Amino acid sequence: MLMPEPVLGLRERKRLETHRALATTAVRLVAERGLDQVTVEDISAAAGVSPRTFFNYFPSKEDAVVIAHADNAERSQRIIEKFLATPKEVSTPRAFVDALKEDFAQVDENREEWLGRMKAIHENPTLHSRAVAMNHDTVAPTIEAIARRTGLDPKADLYPTLLLSTLGGAINAVLRLWYQHDGEVSAIELLDEAVELLLAGLPEPGGRAR
Repeated sequence: MLMPEPVLGLRERKRLETHRALATTAVRLVAERGLDQVTVEDISAAAGVSPRTFFNYFPSKEDAVVIAHADNAERSQRIIEKFLATPKEVSTPRAFVDALKEDFAQVDENREEWLGRMKAIHENPTLHSRAVAMNHDTVAPTIEAIARRTGLDPKADLYPTLLLSTLGGAINAVLRLWYQHDGEVSAIELLDEAVELLLAGLPEPGGRAR
């Protein structure tokens, strides 16, 4: 059963808002100046908080750049719940992509922020490594969810892990192309195109034989 999104109290809303303010400020400053030219003090001052408050939200400036939302774990869980609640007649890859669309739409809705974030990650390998590590804890639960929906054993069957890896690659390809087009194409439309290509067996353009 899909659980409704929780109603947030004032304190929790304030926490999420402060996190967002710090994250967007960090992205903007790093995109403008470069990672090495930005300090925690710079980010804190620009966001109107103290460095002590900054460290209540992030352990480092790198984390402030790559972690867009304080409730990242809760968002991942809601995606899994939406995925599992999708009717069985919908293909598993399509069900997964549809479940994450609401969160993924924020790439289009917050274009400048995500262009800045991707520019920073592209220019700094340490940020790329941090972004990958950030998603580590979501891998096992997502594989378990795919296995549950398909009735497979995640430890014995290849499909759940392969599907997650394939869809993760598709998402990375979509974001890369979106960034190369300076965000002037729809990330959601690119994501739909990517999953349709995968469902079709990734045919070569022009119908060339393999």
